[in-house]
Amino acid sequence: MPPSKKPVPRPAQRPDSNSSSKSKRSSSAPKASKRPSKHAPKRAPEVASQVGPKPARAPRFWLVKSEPSEFSFDALLAAPKRTTMWDGVRNYQARNTLRDDMAVGDEVLFYHSNSEPVGVVGIARVASAAYPDPTQFESGHAHEDPASSPSDPRWWLVDLQAVRRLPRVVPLEEMKASPALAGMPLLQRGSRLSVQPVGAEHFAEVLRMAGAPA
Repeated sequence: MPPSKKPVPRPAQRPDSNSSSKSKRSSSAPKASKRPSKHAPKRAPEVASQVGPKPARAPRFWLVKSEPSEFSFDALLAAPKRTTMWDGVRNYQARNTLRDDMAVGDEVLFYHSNSEPVGVVGIARVASAAYPDPTQFESGHAHEDPASSPSDPRWWLVDLQAVRRLPRVVPLEEMKASPALAGMPLLQRGSRLSVQPVGAEHFAEVLRMAGAPA
């Protein structure tokens, strides 16, 4: 989900995968392991500055996926200030969401993929404006992109901060069976984006299913 942080080891990331535009990293995009290497937030001063403040708007809601063996919600809770940069995203649609749509204060469902059970385990929030992913310029890094220029970065990220663990995991199968979650992007056929939007009503329903306060 991610994230270059010293206290928390950087697991190899998996590439974003999507049947259509999500995992659809174009042939020109570098191959990289998807899950963010989760590092403590650190900016690279030599790269382009972060995206400026976005106009005030109502908070939006999102979902990010991470394999717990690579970076779990527990790892986010244990990170300094419970915050990490969500690096390693190498899919253009997911990149655009991070760079253009997310804003500080937005709430995020943290989803464990490739786990038992697969499902939503916690809540995080967007803790920074978007800024260039420094791993794209790090020689030898799994997420290095030699085609990306510091003056015109290709890959962006935001910092995520853990809010709280849910009282119970909300399994994917339960979400699929819920009529109240019909239309949720996560549940659509072929939906594999690791960063995706969540409607306010769907966010509230997932919290209800978890037995958590709205």
